[in-house]
Amino acid sequence: MSTVKGLRERLRNGENVVCAEGYMWELERRGFVCSGDFTPEVVLDYPERVRALHEEFVLAGTDVVEAFTYYAHEAKLESIGRESDFADLNLNSLRMAREIADRYGKLMAGNICNSTSFDPGDPENVARTKNMFKIQIEWAVQGKADYIIAETFNELAEAKLALQAIQEYGSGLPAVVTMAPYSKDVTLDNVHLPEALRQLEVAGADVVGLNCARGPETMMPLLQEARKLCKGPLAALPACFRTNQKEMCYYQLTDPKDGKPLFPANLCCVQSSREDIRKFAEQARQLGVAYIGLCCGATPSLLREVVQAYGRSPELSRFSPNTSRNYYMKSNLSARELRIRNLLFGDISGQV
Repeated sequence: MSTVKGLRERLRNGENVVCAEGYMWELERRGFVCSGDFTPEVVLDYPERVRALHEEFVLAGTDVVEAFTYYAHEAKLESIGRESDFADLNLNSLRMAREIADRYGKLMAGNICNSTSFDPGDPENVARTKNMFKIQIEWAVQGKADYIIAETFNELAEAKLALQAIQEYGSGLPAVVTMAPYSKDVTLDNVHLPEALRQLEVAGADVVGLNCARGPETMMPLLQEARKLCKGPLAALPACFRTNQKEMCYYQLTDPKDGKPLFPANLCCVQSSREDIRKFAEQARQLGVAYIGLCCGATPSLLREVVQAYGRSPELSRFSPNTSRNYYMKSNLSARELRIRNLLFGDISGQV
């Protein structure tokens, strides 16, 4: 265990916790993850890239270094023929996250996620899924995780199974359980999402909430409903894409130019702006969301917006946008500089 203040203590003291997620999509954007497979073999093949992203998110203000074990379970690794790397991938990821967390005085979280193959009607499948969780949880305990994140579930039964596994095999570590809200406001097993979160809270999760699938605009209404039902700490980690009432989750987003589907490889044209993220974070803080972060589409500069909206000044704040010193956007331009600026931008005199 680390000596930094634990998750439960922070939440009991009324402190907010910022958690950077979204490693998969950011590493894909950088060219080190296969779009479509979305498997984390980068941990073994290019570990320095993962380590660098951990550090970038730390400098942007995350309180948590999450081990990159999302989709590092047997079901997904089998699909790419790397099931023999199951143990090495998980243990190396946990070791790397622990190292960075200790270096910067952060919490380290182990991670389990949706299995992609869960079938609640098949007892053998349920037992196999629980055992898969068990193995990763025990490795997280071995890797000295401070708590366990169970994320991106679209079925309440699987989320409950993950929570049960953490309670049974997690040596008393806190559990943060988040569900992914897709196009409907119900889980795959037809439970209203705010009610599903309430049930997870009653079952003993330390933090419950929503992550991924929806962008800021379409996640916030569900969070507002969940806040009315859930009494304890609420989590909010949206995907960083401009979902809307017609296209509720980012899987549905289409190109504004030609209407073509954008998932999975062309979502960059509808990524959330910094202002989108800051607005969401301000609303979340006002709502009393104590566990805040970003999921797919997250970048260090976007996370910095969240951290600053929660009243902090992380290391990377010194690189926040500052147009007052920009050559063509400063206020005291010469006549020649003004002509050049107008050629570049049009007349933006009223905006500077």
